[in-house]
Amino acid sequence: MSTTSSSDSKTYCGYIAIVGRPNVGKSTLLNHLIGQKLSITSRKPQTTRHTLLGIKTEGDTQFIYVDTPGLHSNQGRAINRYMNRVAITALRDVDVVVFVIDRNVWTEADAEVAELLKSTSAPVILAVNKVDRLEDKNVLLPHLQWLGEQFGSAEIVPVSALNNTNLAALEASIRERLPEGIHFFSEDQITDRNERFLAAELVREKITRQLGDEVPYQVAVQIEEFKHERGVRHISALVLVEREGQKRILIGEKGSRLKSIGQQARLDMEELFDGKVMLNLWVKVRSGWSDDERALRSLGYTD
Repeated sequence: MSTTSSSDSKTYCGYIAIVGRPNVGKSTLLNHLIGQKLSITSRKPQTTRHTLLGIKTEGDTQFIYVDTPGLHSNQGRAINRYMNRVAITALRDVDVVVFVIDRNVWTEADAEVAELLKSTSAPVILAVNKVDRLEDKNVLLPHLQWLGEQFGSAEIVPVSALNNTNLAALEASIRERLPEGIHFFSEDQITDRNERFLAAELVREKITRQLGDEVPYQVAVQIEEFKHERGVRHISALVLVEREGQKRILIGEKGSRLKSIGQQARLDMEELFDGKVMLNLWVKVRSGWSDDERALRSLGYTD
């Protein structure tokens, strides 16, 4: 759905790819720019697996942010290759790229992302995130100067996504680079994803946050039922793991872990969907799903 402007006023609209290596705060940045939680977050790298549009319309300008999986060199499993393809594809035909970097840290993975960005014609803005966590603020300025030498004309904006620090300045820099054009989405639309997708992601977020390194990278969530009845959303989700041991960890003693995951996911769903939710979770073992291209497609992992 699109909206048009009156003949005597200009409107601006464009796609902004948010890219970077895993765990630099891309999804947190998207959520705070939009002012609402859309993309799931955790302290674990590779939490984001899909692209997701976050749409923000302010007056004459529509920002269409593209959250992407973290780019990484480990492509051994099919799901890792999928996430890299998704992130690289997002760089095509965008109007602005926001390259997110973690404080004064620069790794080989950051360098690989920087190399990829050489192929894009879109202007690049460097968002140096988590600056509030720097113990010695004096190290920031030399690092910003070094980044300036590496990236030439790219604008550099220090931010703290979590604390909303300097995000207005970042958004102003983005707006200056957006092209004139009609708005692609209606003014009240905030994402391109439907509620089924968002519900599955919220369940996966709670699993990732609660189980640390034990299970999350081999977990997928599939919504099997999603229906409205008398103002209540009834949602049934199947959680897939690859081994029986992972299933036992996920369920927990007498079902306690799965119950806790379901309770937290339901509360977030009720806030996001603005209504009551009845959520049921099941766990099933499907060996090797994360390294099976056909299984990935059946679970919605399509480019």
